[in-house]
Amino acid sequence: MEDNFRHKGLRKRLIDEIRQKGIRDESVLQAMGKVPRHLFMDNSFLGFAYVDKAFPISAGQTISQPYTVAIQTEILQIKRSDKVLEVGTGSGYQAAVLCEMGVSLYTIERQRALYDFSRLLLPRLGYHPQFFYGDGYQGLPTYGPFDKIIVTAGAESVPEKLKEQLVVGGKMVIPVGDRLHQVMKIVERVTENEYTELEAGNFVFVPMLPGVSDQLR
Repeated sequence: MEDNFRHKGLRKRLIDEIRQKGIRDESVLQAMGKVPRHLFMDNSFLGFAYVDKAFPISAGQTISQPYTVAIQTEILQIKRSDKVLEVGTGSGYQAAVLCEMGVSLYTIERQRALYDFSRLLLPRLGYHPQFFYGDGYQGLPTYGPFDKIIVTAGAESVPEKLKEQLVVGGKMVIPVGDRLHQVMKIVERVTENEYTELEAGNFVFVPMLPGVSDQLR
């Protein structure tokens, strides 16, 4: 669980690089500057923890490129009072950034290995979201509605059930497309029955899959 001066120096350099790529929200940059990304990665990739690239983690998934984490978070215009749903906890890095920003976070993961990993790691780092093992396509209707929803896997289309879990005035960011290419969609609920959609560039995420990887025992 070490986060030494070398790690902090590398992290500062990474944040400077992300800022140069166009991220302007200082609250996002400050939060990412505090989260030790190397603790969310497999040991074989620790030397690359502060390179602005995605890398493999357990269960055939990836930890997102830091710039991608930054741009999704910036798009949402996070406020400390926000109630946020994250679809795809992964190893917990994006969740940690959101917790660092002071939101009330609900995070759902379909891969049991990743659910177990993040549920143990995040509290050890002082982050306490509410964890759920389940199908991200269903969201968490019992716990909604949410001010913001962030989806960290590529969906073939925007799930209606997630749209319905936004408050009026709420916003969702979700990559939409096929397995090789997605467009970042920004969905805003403007009335009970009306939504707007904007696009924010091209990305590549692992696919968003329905169901769960196995059953809780």
